[in-house]
Amino acid sequence: MNKIIGIALICIGVALAFWGYDVYNSASSQITRTLNGETPLEAWAAMVGGAVCIVFGAFKVKG
Repeated sequence: MNKIIGIALICIGVALAFWGYDVYNSASSQITRTLNGETPLEAWAAMVGGAVCIVFGAFKVKG
């Protein structure tokens, strides 16, 4: 059962990371970064959350 949960976490993490990267490269995000240099919190949260899910998923699959 742990391996199934781990695989699901890895899949969710990859999807979150790609979504965060997509938000980071969106047109509105590029305009915001150009004008005031800030990256949307939504992009960072998705990328970091995706990375955390991938790491926890890898530990679940391994153990």
